[in-house]
Amino acid sequence: MSAFLDALWHGFFDASWIEQTATVLGLLGVWLATRQSLANFPIGLVQVVLAAIVFAGQRLYADMSLQGVYFIALVYGWWCWTHPNHRRSRLPVTRLGTTQLVGLITLGLIATAGWGALLARLGDPMPWRDAFIAAFGVLSQWLEARKKIEAWGGWVVVNIAGLAVYTAIGLYWFVFLYSLYLVLSFIGLRSWSISYRQDAPA
Repeated sequence: MSAFLDALWHGFFDASWIEQTATVLGLLGVWLATRQSLANFPIGLVQVVLAAIVFAGQRLYADMSLQGVYFIALVYGWWCWTHPNHRRSRLPVTRLGTTQLVGLITLGLIATAGWGALLARLGDPMPWRDAFIAAFGVLSQWLEARKKIEAWGGWVVVNIAGLAVYTAIGLYWFVFLYSLYLVLSFIGLRSWSISYRQDAPA
């Protein structure tokens, strides 16, 4: 336990101010998304820019590039949430059909295979983990932009994958961080499910 707490302490306080700020903004942005607050978008945009700076400094160019994809997805989500069709004052929470869900899962697995093979060729130490988290993270972000309940299911899977890897290699700061993201994912799933039932036509 002392090793775990020590890792948490040093993981946060030994980080640069950019990493610390990105961490706090990341958690705040996800919490705001669970509340369907538009404030999650500007906060998320700042967070991914800071994360890209951190990854660039560590020469983690695949992770840095992924932040660019998240940036685009956040801008798209901000537009979607503020431009519902003329019959609605806000974008309602909806869900995917079975065919759509199967199609997106298949797309995620194909993207994982292709991206993982490329990362393995480039010497990534954990190509399949990185590819899986990237592929399903992008899909989850896109679903969140469209206010689909399944977005939170995707984030649950992504966070569990991260937790499993970081626990296995003993990176307890990331175990703690992904645990918080996992809890927020379940909160988002519950909150959006309630909203979906309220928005559904009688």
